[in-house]
Amino acid sequence: MERTVSAADAMLTDPETGAPLLDGMPRQRVAPSALAAPAAVPGSPVPCAPVPAAGPRPWLLLPTPKGTPFTFAYAAVLVATSLFARYAAPALTHALYRASSTDVAHLVHDPVQVLVASALWIAGGITSTYTLVFLLVLTALERRIGARRAAAVFLSGHVLATLVTEGFVGLAVLAGRLPATSLHRLDYGISFGVAASLGALTGLMPPWLRWPVLISFAAMLLQGLAAFADPMSDWGHVLSLAIGVALWPVVRGWQRGRPVAARVPAGVAAAV
Repeated sequence: MERTVSAADAMLTDPETGAPLLDGMPRQRVAPSALAAPAAVPGSPVPCAPVPAAGPRPWLLLPTPKGTPFTFAYAAVLVATSLFARYAAPALTHALYRASSTDVAHLVHDPVQVLVASALWIAGGITSTYTLVFLLVLTALERRIGARRAAAVFLSGHVLATLVTEGFVGLAVLAGRLPATSLHRLDYGISFGVAASLGALTGLMPPWLRWPVLISFAAMLLQGLAAFADPMSDWGHVLSLAIGVALWPVVRGWQRGRPVAARVPAGVAAAV
């Protein structure tokens, strides 16, 4: 009796070896996956499942312990010192402000201590505009270049602008242009570091966002300088912003050296 082979049987092959199934054997069971998926050809690209695009994540605008440890820890310290300044005795608070002041007299005798201590307070308290700017700017900068480099940018503005402005005060006193009491002026806060950080961050923004932010902030600083209420601090803010802008080539190189997974998502980058 002649056996016939159906067309389906004739097309079946062994999924492991690729050889045709034996004609005289009962139909062998083949795994559904072997029938559904074609065998991969050596050297051909392996198809990958599409990765869904990440949507906007606005919570990344604020610091987190894991994502931005420097900004998060620094913000916690500033909250603590601001609450202390709000609820402590005014005489004690003023004494601490005076001991933390980066005036010429303190810088001459103990520069490191006062430079560190002065950055632990927010001039105007926690409700100051610089508090919100600090959170947004330092968070965005740290997500792009890392914690240690963001701290270096902040400190460069805080330290350099303080030394330059107070240096001019000391020279003006020596030249007789300012009274000797100017050597003991009250000067503390985070504003110089924040201005430098914002200047550096604008160098990492797309041009359509960079120039409006930079021009708006510079105009605000120049307006304060024109008011002549506190010219030395106002000049320090302008100098700090210029320091941040001068760091554009450095921070751009740092951002290019960061792993792609560690950078802030594009949607968040455009927002800040």
